[in-house]
Amino acid sequence: MTKRLLITAPLVLAIVGMTVAQDASRSVSMKEERKKAAHHRRRIIMNNDGNDCRCERPEAAKMREVFLSRRTSPLVASHVDAIFYCTGVVNSYTHHSKETEARGHGDRFAKDWAYELGNHGPDSLAIMVDFGRKNGMEVFWSMRMNDTHDSADGALLTEWKTSHPEYLMAKKGDKLKAGGRRWSALDYGLPEVREKVFRILKDVCSRYDIDGIEMDFFRHPIYFKPQIHGEPVTQEHCDMMTGLLRRIRGMTEEIGAKRGRPLLIAARVPDSIGYDKGIGLDVEQWLKEDLVDLLVVSGYFHLTPWEESVKLGHQHGVPVYACLSESRIKGGAERERCSPEAYRARALTAWRAGVDGIYTFNAFNPKLTMWRELGDPAVLAKLDRVYFACYRAPRQAGSWLLGGERFNQLPSLSPEQPIKMAPSETREIELWAGGGRSPDETEGASARLTLNLHIDELAQPDAVSVALNGKALGDGRLSNGFVAFDVGPNCFTEGKSTVTITLNAAADKPAVLKDLFLWVRHRESSSK
Repeated sequence: MTKRLLITAPLVLAIVGMTVAQDASRSVSMKEERKKAAHHRRRIIMNNDGNDCRCERPEAAKMREVFLSRRTSPLVASHVDAIFYCTGVVNSYTHHSKETEARGHGDRFAKDWAYELGNHGPDSLAIMVDFGRKNGMEVFWSMRMNDTHDSADGALLTEWKTSHPEYLMAKKGDKLKAGGRRWSALDYGLPEVREKVFRILKDVCSRYDIDGIEMDFFRHPIYFKPQIHGEPVTQEHCDMMTGLLRRIRGMTEEIGAKRGRPLLIAARVPDSIGYDKGIGLDVEQWLKEDLVDLLVVSGYFHLTPWEESVKLGHQHGVPVYACLSESRIKGGAERERCSPEAYRARALTAWRAGVDGIYTFNAFNPKLTMWRELGDPAVLAKLDRVYFACYRAPRQAGSWLLGGERFNQLPSLSPEQPIKMAPSETREIELWAGGGRSPDETEGASARLTLNLHIDELAQPDAVSVALNGKALGDGRLSNGFVAFDVGPNCFTEGKSTVTITLNAAADKPAVLKDLFLWVRHRESSSK
C-alpha cells in the first residue's frame, strides 16, 4: 500500500516559517559580510576616468597589455588597494552593453580605442576586474551621476539624450544661474531619468564581478532644475534621490545574495550636509538607512574640516575617504600648490583627522611617487611637505549652487580670493596642518620650517609682522617673490594653527595678501 503524506495547515505554516527564518538568517549574514567588506583596508583608492586608450592604436594582440600599462600595471605593490574605474558618462561607455551606447564618435575619438577592446576579447571593465583579482586590488565601477562634458563636447552627446531633450536641464545656449553652461545635465526630477540610471547600474552589477559601485555625485554636482535657476531644491527632490538609492541598495543586495558575495556601494559627495541637501542629496538620511557603505568627500571644493566628515560617517559605521583632486587655483605659488609636497601635506592632514584612506581624482600617472607615499602617514611624516591655507577655491561651490559659498568653514585665502590690508591692520588666518608631533621632535630634529607670505604692494619685508599660534616669528626676508619667516620648533602644532599677520603702521600704503603656506623641509633635502 502506498503511503500518502498528509499535508496539514499547521505543517504548511511551519514550512513557510522555516523558509522565512532561513531567508532572514541569510540576509543578516550577507549584511554582516557587507559591513566587513566595507571596512577592508584601502590606503589609496585611485579613481580612473577611463581615458587609458587615447594614444596610437596598437595591434589587436597588444591592446590589453598597452591598455593596462598606461595607468594600471605599474601600481602593483603600491599603496593603491582599490581602483574605481569609470568607463564613460551616462549612457556613453567603453564597456559593452545592450543598455548603453559606445562612447564617443567622429574625429574627436579617432585615437580612442577603448571600446575596441571588447571587439577582440574582454572589454575595458572586464579587463580591470581581472587585473584586480590577480593583483589583490578591489575594482569598483564608477558611475558619474551627471557628468556634463557633453555640454561642450558634442562628440560625447549620446543618441539617447539627443532623442529626449525633455530629460535635460535646459537647451544649448540657455542662460543659467548656476552650473555654468551645463545645459545637458540630466533632470533627476523625472522618473524616466532615474529609471534609466537604475537600469545602467543593474546591468553592470549583473554582468561583471565587481566589488562594488561608486555613485560619483561630484562629477558634476547638479541634479534638479530649480538649482540651475537659482531656486531652492526641496525635501521632495531629496526624497526622489533617496528613493533611487533605496532601489539601488535592494538591487545590489539581491545580486550579492545570488553570487554569495556582497556588492558594496560608495558615494562621492560634497563635504557639507547643508550643501548636499541644497543640491538634492540627503546624505545624512542615506547613512541612517544604511544605503551607502563607503563615503568619499570633497572634490572641486573643500568646505569643512576633515574631522566633520569623519564624525558623520563613523557614527553610522561607514568608512570615510578624503578626496584629493588637483588644485585649479591660478597664480602665485601655483606650482607648489600642485606639487608632490602639497599632496603629502593634504594627505597627512586628512590621516590625522581620522579618515580611513585617501582617494585620488584626476591623477593618472602610475609612476608618480605619490602611489607609494600617500597611503602611509608614517612615511609622509618623514618627507618634505608644504601646507597651504587653501588648496581649492571655495568660490567654486557657488558656481554650482547659488550662494553655496555660505557653507564654507575653511580659509579661502588664495591668489583668486586675496585679502586687502590697510596699515596697522591685523588679520588672523587658519592653517590646517596634520604633521602629528612637531617635526623637530621626530627623527632627531630633522626638519626646518618656513612660513611664506605672498603680499603685493609691500615695499619692505619689515613692513609686516607675523606670529604663529601666538608666538612671534623673527624678521622676514624676500625669497622668490615671497616674504619668508623661519619657524621655531615650538610654534608648529598638529591640527589647526593660527597665523596672525599685521601690516605695520610704518607701511605707507595698503597691501594685498594673496597667499600663505608653510614648508616643512627635512635636512637631507633642505637645500631645495
